[in-house]
Amino acid sequence: MRQTLLPFALSAALSTLVLAACSPDRGNATETDAAASPIASTTPADAMPPSLPEPGEASDTPVLNAAGGSDAMARFDGYGDMRLGIAADTMEASWGGELNRLGGPEETCYFLTPKWVKVPADFAFMIEDGKFVRYGTESAKFVAPGGGKVGMVAADLQSLYAGRIEDQPHKYTSGKYLRIKDATTGNALLFETNASGKVTEWRVGTPPQVDYVEGCS
Repeated sequence: MRQTLLPFALSAALSTLVLAACSPDRGNATETDAAASPIASTTPADAMPPSLPEPGEASDTPVLNAAGGSDAMARFDGYGDMRLGIAADTMEASWGGELNRLGGPEETCYFLTPKWVKVPADFAFMIEDGKFVRYGTESAKFVAPGGGKVGMVAADLQSLYAGRIEDQPHKYTSGKYLRIKDATTGNALLFETNASGKVTEWRVGTPPQVDYVEGCS
């Protein structure tokens, strides 16, 4: 009977050694180590949604439409912690992140964009003579002061800004410029519409820069 059990025991031991050799090397991890080690995420970092800033905190990620069609970041006097009229060289500190320059060092009028902007038309800040004078977008992700946004039609804007819109013909298309002046700051919000009356972009800024049709001209 002992002679029968011995080969069986040796066979079982060899099988255990072979299985251990074929398993991934887990090192000398203990149950305590395993509990202390976080589980790695399988979601790529660039696919994670941006975290929203705390109130009053500048952000280097886009702030998308807030519930109810408002965005406290966009105002007639500026955007976030950046006020229209501040010096361009202080904007990164106010923004809380890096801003990329579009334009050569010799140019007196140029644009700055946050790092997350892939197409400048999506969101940009205009600088002229060393000062922040305008910001704007062609993206529907952002809400203008008062609730207007890209994709709306002129009738929507008439409802939001009743009695405040100055209607002007577009310089290049059969669309229009719909301009709202802020009585408190003297700045203006300007929507551009296409031939069908749909908003294609909006911008906020100080005159005359807010009315520049071709970027810096």
